[in-house]
Amino acid sequence: MAKYIIKRFFMMVITVLVIATLTFFLMHAIPGSPFNEERGTNEAVQANLEAFYGLDEPLYVQYGMYLKRIATFDFGPSIKNPTQSVNDLLSRGFPISFELGMITIIVALVSGIILGVVAALRHNGIIDYVAMTVAVLGISIPNFVLATLIIQKFAVDWQLLPAATWSSPAHMVLPTLALATGPMAIIARLTRSSMLEVLTQDYIKMAKAKGLSPLKIVFKHALRNALMPVVTILGTLLAGILTGTFVIEKIFAIPGMGKYFVESINNRDYPVIMGTTVFYSTILVFMLFLVDIAYSLLDPRIKLAAKGGE
Repeated sequence: MAKYIIKRFFMMVITVLVIATLTFFLMHAIPGSPFNEERGTNEAVQANLEAFYGLDEPLYVQYGMYLKRIATFDFGPSIKNPTQSVNDLLSRGFPISFELGMITIIVALVSGIILGVVAALRHNGIIDYVAMTVAVLGISIPNFVLATLIIQKFAVDWQLLPAATWSSPAHMVLPTLALATGPMAIIARLTRSSMLEVLTQDYIKMAKAKGLSPLKIVFKHALRNALMPVVTILGTLLAGILTGTFVIEKIFAIPGMGKYFVESINNRDYPVIMGTTVFYSTILVFMLFLVDIAYSLLDPRIKLAAKGGE
């Protein structure tokens, strides 16, 4: 198990390094300079600014400085806002984005699993059809479209919930709903199909023959194995949720990292773009690493396969 974790950890480090390298060279492949005429700079001022930010150095030197900043977790000052560092923007915006992401993941997991289990236990019944209809709609509607619809209904027409900012629990409802609906639908469909398969297994029939209560059969014996497909795709869902927060944050005017990331692209703010990309990539890869560990704990065959391959 220890060797399996170490192997996955080194793969995580290599993945982050590859992402950081691609981000760096893609950013520098874009023609032009972030110090354009719209900022009122002439050629001499642009040259001084490029020297200050190290953009006049050879590419390999800039790349080395970039890797050093990543290793020390110091992404330097923002070009758009020189008085603020990228670390300041991350420390201010990331907690809000992280809170939105974690609330969304919890809501999607809990509601999706409950919906899938109920649909499986009431297979081919009205509850099953309603649950799967909701799941299909959740998968079919993009979160930015759903966000627009729920703002119109809940905030404008019915005036039940606020439509923007992130200052109270009421402000969290609509963004969470917009982000969680898609992952919830996927989890519900997977849980339902997996539960239907698990409930036909011999050990479930044996548990029923022993007279165990339906709740004990479902939650103690069936649900653990039924959740294996959900754990498998959890990493992909995490990626969708964490990257999807940028769009939702912009729609709901949430002062998270999405705001700074979108602004940095418009302003060609290299440090913010690269720092945000590397920071989020590291978190995402680490989440995938945790999913791998959780999967190996749920399925002992992973451990055996790892030992056999050593």
